[in-house]
Parts: sequence; structure tokens; C-alpha cells
Amino acid sequence: MMRGADDQIKYAGKFLEFRETERGWEYVIRPNCKGVVAILAVNNDKQVVLVEQYRPPVNRNVIELPTGLAGDIPLMEDEPLVVAAKRELKEETGYQAKHWATLTEGPSSAGLSKELITLFHATGLTKVSEGGGDATEDIRVHCIDIPHVPTWCARRREEGMMVDYKIFAALYLAGAGTRLSDSRLWI
Repeated sequence: MMRGADDQIKYAGKFLEFRETERGWEYVIRPNCKGVVAILAVNNDKQVVLVEQYRPPVNRNVIELPTGLAGDIPLMEDEPLVVAAKRELKEETGYQAKHWATLTEGPSSAGLSKELITLFHATGLTKVSEGGGDATEDIRVHCIDIPHVPTWCARRREEGMMVDYKIFAALYLAGAGTRLSDSRLWI
């Protein structure tokens, strides 16, 4: 049974709504967004393209996959998820990809939000610009050899950064789905 349409809006901000169900469960939605996309971009040198940016909710830099919202731009509310993924990859990293595949879709935090994240796998990369995000973002791009990702991420944690676990989930799914000899990504 689908619920949510009759839930009470407790607070509406510019980008978020805080809602409450009839039974008192509180959650958050993004009313101006149809979904979130995250991209496992792998270049021809078998490096994962990761981004680093400051995230105010956790008050520190976070290492993550290139990620963004779909349908959040006026007059582009019906933007297909893969189109948003292509836009975000180019905007954040400066790369375009020839090949796109959907890895999975799931909730970002099912107890907090109904937001869904769709993970894409992008290959056949070409660098077309500097990246770094839009005018409101300050994004650093990192290209890390696949076997070194766990160690590299551990070092970032030691430096006080946070590392988004979706990096490892996407690597696992891409390796398991392709059955490549490189599917044992942690060695």
C-alpha cells in the first residue's frame, strides 16, 4: 500500500520538506527532485573517478562517487535519470562516457527519506573539461587505480575525511555483473 500523499508537512524549506505520518513517523523529501544518480566512472586506465567535496551536514570533506539530482532544474523536471547522470559526470569531473549501464536502484536512507539513488556504471571516458562542479560547488577530482581504492580511501579516513560506502557497493556490483577477471577488486 502506497502512503505519503496525505502525510502532514511540518516544515517546507527551499529544497526539503519535513513530513509526519498519521502514526508519527517523521521523514524528509525533496519535492523538486525525481531521484538521485551516482556514477561509477572507470577510465581506460582502469581507474575509478572519485570526487571530494565539503558536505555541511557532516562538517567535513567526503570522498564519493560523482552524484547529483535528477529533475531539479526548472523546465527539466522530466529529465531521464541517465541524462542527469551524464550531466552530473561532466559537471563534477569533466568527463563524458560512451557506455552507460544501470547497476541498481535503492533507498539512500529508508528510515529518513523516500529518496532513491540509481547507481550507473560509465566507461569509455573522455576528458572534455576541468569539472569541479557548478558555481556553488568546490569539487576535487581523484582518479584511483581500482585495486588501490580501499587503501586510498582508508588513508582519506585517517586524514579526517569521510568515505561514502556507495563507492564499494558500486565496485562490487560492476565486478560481479561483468564477471571480469578484475572482479576481485580488493586485491
